[in-house]
Amino acid sequence: MGTAVRPPEVLRPPADAPAPPVPRRVRPPRWLDLRLVLGVLLVLGSVLLGARVVGAADATIPVWAAQGDLAAGTVLTEDDLTVVDVRLDAVAEGYLAGSVRPAGRTLARAVGAGELLPRAALEAPSELVQVALPVQAGWVPPGLQRGRLVDVYAVADPAAGAVGSADGSVNLVVGGAPVQAVSGAADGVLSTPTTTVQLVVSVPADDAPDVFAAVGGRPLVVVVHDGAAADGDAPVVGDPPPAAPAAAGEPGTG
Repeated sequence: MGTAVRPPEVLRPPADAPAPPVPRRVRPPRWLDLRLVLGVLLVLGSVLLGARVVGAADATIPVWAAQGDLAAGTVLTEDDLTVVDVRLDAVAEGYLAGSVRPAGRTLARAVGAGELLPRAALEAPSELVQVALPVQAGWVPPGLQRGRLVDVYAVADPAAGAVGSADGSVNLVVGGAPVQAVSGAADGVLSTPTTTVQLVVSVPADDAPDVFAAVGGRPLVVVVHDGAAADGDAPVVGDPPPAAPAAAGEPGTG
């Protein structure tokens, strides 16, 4: 005889128990959520702004700049200048680009060390020629370099081998002349007071004969200006030395 199986009792909640919460359906994410769109726009704006700032900072062009003080009238070589990258924006056309060769051009005004080379500074005011003057090493300032501005005087010193007048006069041979080259032992352990230095200066073409007349066979002394001249004035050529007085019994020069 089999045993009857009693079904389990179904537990019923008490009559006063609260109703269970109704489950909420989870909504799938929306791709056009306003906060997501604003975040993406903010990121894109930051990237574009950063790229613009970096691009503007790198918007430089190569131009020529002076490596040292260069006086007006200096005939440029590439050793006088160096190419630098600078940001000039609207005024870039006023300066000599690094792609343009400056060698052989003449400065119309002085350019200081580190100064960018303006195009207007290459408009020479007049035709200049280069004149070589022999100067004793003892009368040339040590370290004289091209591009400096000098005055050259002729002095009467028979002990130094002067063949001109020996009356102690001093005459300006050329003033405010740019140095184009200096050759010879102007200083150093091997130089002596009688070592000859060749000083090359620029003067107006029409004044070259007057320069040699002003020398008059006398020894020369070089005076260097501080820095470079502030303008493009042409060098000043001095007067010839005064004529020696006529000896007794000789006719005067009148």
